[in-house]
Amino acid sequence: MFHELAPHFGVVLTITEAPAAEATIELALGNRCISVGHKTEITNATLLALSQVGVEYISTRSIGFNHLDVSYAESVGIEVGNVVYSPDSVADYTLMLMLMAVRDAKTIIRRADIHDYRLSDVRGRELRDLTVGVVGTGRIGAAVLDRLRGFGCRTLAYDLRPKTSAEYVPLDDLLRESDLVTLHTPLTADTYQLLDRRRIGQLKRGAIVVNTGRGALLDTEALLQALEDGRLGGAALDVLEGEEGIFYADCSDRPMESKVLVRLQELPNVIVSPHTAYYTDHALSDTVENSLVNCLRFESRNPRG
Repeated sequence: MFHELAPHFGVVLTITEAPAAEATIELALGNRCISVGHKTEITNATLLALSQVGVEYISTRSIGFNHLDVSYAESVGIEVGNVVYSPDSVADYTLMLMLMAVRDAKTIIRRADIHDYRLSDVRGRELRDLTVGVVGTGRIGAAVLDRLRGFGCRTLAYDLRPKTSAEYVPLDDLLRESDLVTLHTPLTADTYQLLDRRRIGQLKRGAIVVNTGRGALLDTEALLQALEDGRLGGAALDVLEGEEGIFYADCSDRPMESKVLVRLQELPNVIVSPHTAYYTDHALSDTVENSLVNCLRFESRNPRG
C-alpha cells in the first residue's frame, strides 16, 4: 500500500520489515522522517539513537502512543504524530464481537465444525433487551454508539470529556448497570488496568466484557478469575496484555508461553482474536495515506536549512 500511494504524493520511500531498534538504527540514517507501526515497543534508547542519526519526526501508524514515550522523544528533539483512520473498522468489529458473545457463537461454530448440529445448551440474548456500557466516546466509541441505536438497546457512556448526546454516567454506575461493557478509551498511565479487580467485581453477574482498545485497559488475571468462577457471562477480546510477540505470529508449531491466553481460549464463553479489528482495506489505506501526509506536513513546516 505504501508503494501504491507514495507516487501520488511525490515521495520516494525506503521500506524495511525490520522494526525500529538500536540494532537497526543505520536503516534510518539520512532520514528526517520515519513511519513506524504499533507492533513493536520503541525504547528510549532507540529514540535517542534515532535522534543521533538525524531523525526529527516519527509518524506512528496507530491512534495510540503506548508503544513509545512521546515526552522523551520530544526531549531528544523528535516530534511524534499519530494517524486517524476509519473508525468504522473497529466499530463494526466491536458489534460483531458483541453479537457473537451474546449468541454463544463460539460454541455453536465449534460444534458445527465437528458436525454436531444440536441446539446450544445456552440460549442467546437479544441486544434490545440489554444495557450496553461504552467506555470512551472518541471517534470509535461514538461510532459504536451510533450502531447500537439501531438495535434498540439502552446505552450508557463514560468519558472524562463527553463528546456525544449519549447518557453519561460515572464509571462505577456504568459497570453496575450494564449487561455488556465495551472499552474504547486510549491507554495511558491513568487508564492502565482501568477495569481492575475492584471494578471487575462491580460488574453485574453474567455481564460480558468486550475489548477492542488496548489489552492493558483490563486486569487480565482478575477478568480470568471472574470468568472461571462463573460470575461473568463472557468476554470478547481483540487485544490482550502481553500480546507482543504472540499476535501477528504463527505460534501453531510451538508450545504457547502465555498461560493466561491458553486459559482464556479454553473457556467456551471467551472469544479471542489477534488485534485485528482495525484490519480493513479502508482503514489501512487511511493509515498509510495519513502517515505520508504527516511526514510531508512536518517537512513543509520545517524546511531544511
